[in-house]
Amino acid sequence: MPVDATSAVEEVYRSDWGRIVAALIGLVGDFELAEEAAQEAFTVAVEQWRESGIPEFPRAWIIQTARNKAIDRIRRRQRYQEKLETYVADGLLRTVEEPNYVFDEIPDDRLRLIFTCCHPALSMDAQVGLTLRTLCGLETDEIARAFLVPPTTMAQRLVRAKRKIRDAGIPYAVPDTSELTPRLEAVLTVIYLIFNEGYAATRGALVRTDLCAEAIRLGRLVRALMSPQPPAEATALVALMLLHDARRPARVDEAGDIVILEEQDRSRWNKEQIAEALPMVEEAVRAGPAPFTLQAAISALHCQAARPEDTDWAQIVQLYDELERLQPSPIVSLNRAVAVAMASGPAPALEIVEKIAASGELDDYHLLHATRADLLRRMGSGEESARSYRRALALATNESERRFLQRRLQQVQAANFYVGT
Repeated sequence: MPVDATSAVEEVYRSDWGRIVAALIGLVGDFELAEEAAQEAFTVAVEQWRESGIPEFPRAWIIQTARNKAIDRIRRRQRYQEKLETYVADGLLRTVEEPNYVFDEIPDDRLRLIFTCCHPALSMDAQVGLTLRTLCGLETDEIARAFLVPPTTMAQRLVRAKRKIRDAGIPYAVPDTSELTPRLEAVLTVIYLIFNEGYAATRGALVRTDLCAEAIRLGRLVRALMSPQPPAEATALVALMLLHDARRPARVDEAGDIVILEEQDRSRWNKEQIAEALPMVEEAVRAGPAPFTLQAAISALHCQAARPEDTDWAQIVQLYDELERLQPSPIVSLNRAVAVAMASGPAPALEIVEKIAASGELDDYHLLHATRADLLRRMGSGEESARSYRRALALATNESERRFLQRRLQQVQAANFYVGT
């Protein structure tokens, strides 16, 4: 834990926002009240921790302070007693049994929150966006960027979703087994998006191991809830996350800079996780093609290749063809283009990328421009490549990615200089 109070608060916010909000929603039963109280507690922490020092259990301190702030807010409302009685009657506010704030984990509060957010009464976008906001602490503009909509639109969706949960009395609980299936697609999607934010963080270090580990834990828990025969997609998702996470030790160097897949030291990959995941992929594949199953099969091919040149890119392209058929999206098409480039060269891949660019759907997505820049670089189109690298740099927010793009831009510019002399 940092000595500086401000840094300590920032670290707790970054690592524990989801746990804190999940605990508070369980205590007060109101998304907006929980978030407002949490924000207020973090503000108080900056001042108090400077004077009294950083507490032994920072997360517990924030939860307790936020709970007190939430109660204060309820008291300030003229209908406090009526509100309090309603909360107690509904089981939303605990008056006798207090949680143990010192526990390292608050058991299953985050999974309860996911199932609450993923209620069928909410739209899929609202389900996913609300979970990313409450569990990952992503800002509204970051979530809006993921959905390719204006921040104001996403903000309205989140407000409506939270109020619908409150007004409809949607329970803060893991539903019965019979009610799991209608929510499964959304639950698996948000778990994977939590993992993605950990695997390639919006800001800060490239990898947030806390989010990756939490997503894998939640995926395992969902799979266990649906035993003895969990759905193939739940199995595939756990396998997919394990395979991606297995490559984590080799993805950055000692300076925190990105190491691209073909340059990674594969001896550093987590062999135990790969060995655990591969049978799960086979199990999911036997159930037939599905989005997470196909992605897991693609990742398995990467992990089974002892050397980059051993990768079966032709089969990966075929799997992307099937994934694009089942789940058409510009992101899938962009990933397919990368595979086509490895299997057949940059020219046919660039044709795919240019079609995606022409649609305008990914104009603000830095990886579109980074992919285009790399393909142009490989084809010797230095000036066009440099323009795309600059565009990618303008959009990228993660410092590791920005450093990588800056290095590639400098390499292209240097090559252009020597060609012109």
